[in-house]
Parts: sequence; structure tokens; C-alpha cells
Amino acid sequence: MAARQVVGLVLVIVGIAALVSGGFFWTRNKTVIDAGPLEVKTRQHEALVVPPAVAIGTLVAGIALLVVPRRKRV
Repeated sequence: MAARQVVGLVLVIVGIAALVSGGFFWTRNKTVIDAGPLEVKTRQHEALVVPPAVAIGTLVAGIALLVVPRRKRV
């Protein structure tokens, strides 16, 4: 598989994942206080929201890399 096809496949997968989920979400655990036996932790919910237009653009770019034939050198 050529590098162009790998990049196209990755773009298609990322585009589909962004369309389905609306973005990427994760939880970060952070220790606020750690003093001997006392330990206080907090959870932060973070997100990278991907607009649908960007997800569709990524998907179209990936499909274009997979479908459009490579130019032949003369």
C-alpha cells in the first residue's frame, strides 16, 4: 500500500469518526492535593469538538486520495 493510500484511509476513518461522534471526548484525572494520607483528586471532562463541515471535508479528501488515480510521470 502506497503512502498516499494510507493517508487517504486514515483521513476517511478520522472523518467518519468525527461525523458519528461529533468530536473527540476524554476525561483527565488530576491530583489536586497529595499530603500524606490525604489525597484529593478531580476529574476534568475535555472535548475537541469537530464541526460537521470539517469532518465532511476530511472524509471527501480521504476518498479523493483513494479514488483519484496517480499521475504518470512522462
